[in-house]
Amino acid sequence: MNKISQNICFLDATPPLFLGFVRGMAAIAVVSTVNLYAGEISGNVSVEGTYFPSNPAFTEQQKTGGVAISIQPEYKHSWDNGNGYKKFTFSPFLRWDEQDKERTHADIRQLDFLSSKGDWEFQLGIGKVYWGVTESQHLVDIINQTDAVEGTDGEEKLGQPLFRVSRITDNGGLDLYVLPYFRERTFSGIKGRFRAPLVVDKNASTFESASKEEHIDFALRWTETFDEFDVGFHYFDGTSRDPILSPISATRLKAHYPLIAQIGLDLQYTGESTIWKLETINRDFDDASIKDYTAVVGGFEHTLPAFESGSELGLLAEYHHDSRGEVASAPFQNDLFVGARYALNDESGSEVLAGAFVDLDNQTKSFRMEASKRLGKGFKINLEGQVFSDVNASDPIKIFEKDDFVKLELQKFF
Repeated sequence: MNKISQNICFLDATPPLFLGFVRGMAAIAVVSTVNLYAGEISGNVSVEGTYFPSNPAFTEQQKTGGVAISIQPEYKHSWDNGNGYKKFTFSPFLRWDEQDKERTHADIRQLDFLSSKGDWEFQLGIGKVYWGVTESQHLVDIINQTDAVEGTDGEEKLGQPLFRVSRITDNGGLDLYVLPYFRERTFSGIKGRFRAPLVVDKNASTFESASKEEHIDFALRWTETFDEFDVGFHYFDGTSRDPILSPISATRLKAHYPLIAQIGLDLQYTGESTIWKLETINRDFDDASIKDYTAVVGGFEHTLPAFESGSELGLLAEYHHDSRGEVASAPFQNDLFVGARYALNDESGSEVLAGAFVDLDNQTKSFRMEASKRLGKGFKINLEGQVFSDVNASDPIKIFEKDDFVKLELQKFF
């Protein structure tokens, strides 16, 4: 089947609510871009190569790694016609991966219209919302679905259809989100690394809600700054972004998305040289057979006095707790993260972040490093690596034990 036929099949299978939503945003795009000369076009193209030093855990997986290419352009058009500030943004994303066809995918990261006047702000479309303050895990970040084929750290997110209305105050604000369509998580295919022994069948997903992807979710978030304290409190009611995986055959898993109610708090205290951070959530499941739980991650980042060269070193430590204990599907139930961030503060923006996770129950360890540097005009190089060590058979990351990797990425910004 060629690419055009695949796209036609995708549109035929798209639920009516989501398709209507996209068509509505396309109409806004036409209206908003009449004066194209006022817009700004930017973005980046990247080429990455990944190397796996160990043989894979499963015979179908790629062995040594491969090459992938991505592009993410962005168009912005803003104006003020005397009736408030307005902005239109469109940012599609496309990834091609030579090994894993599931990682070859496209997404609309952002396609939204924003309008603000006085103390009020409105956003309609497909957007990205980030919540959180900690370094090693973002417990409170719940609006967007994780694009899991993009990386192991959960930082990359799929675009989320949404309507937001915000009341802005002097030192914070109150945001109400209506989320009319749910995005399923992406998973590696049979050739991909970082997967379970069984492959997730994206056509077998189930939902607790009878409305499935068209269940309307709601979220409310309040933020405020009190001197050195930044506080965020949220309530979310809807479909969980974290699926429950279960086998449906000898080779396949299905993803089940339950309904949840979640409250959460993120708190940051900024001192002269030390930043203290905390995120905590309490998640209640509508399904009584699923155990409710509380999770917490908290710690600090302490910046040492600048060296004579102008470079800076920051020391990080964060503790993770999950009330479900070792039966938790998440890897961080009683874990410690320690690391360091070294910034050269040079014209190239050179920076290195390195750290280790240690499970305090079974001593499983994971070491991670990220580094970046700008090269000349419009280029940036990123280096990323992860190593798993002393992995206990009962730890959730046991399935990734053979997936130590090094990834080198070159980006061109325009």
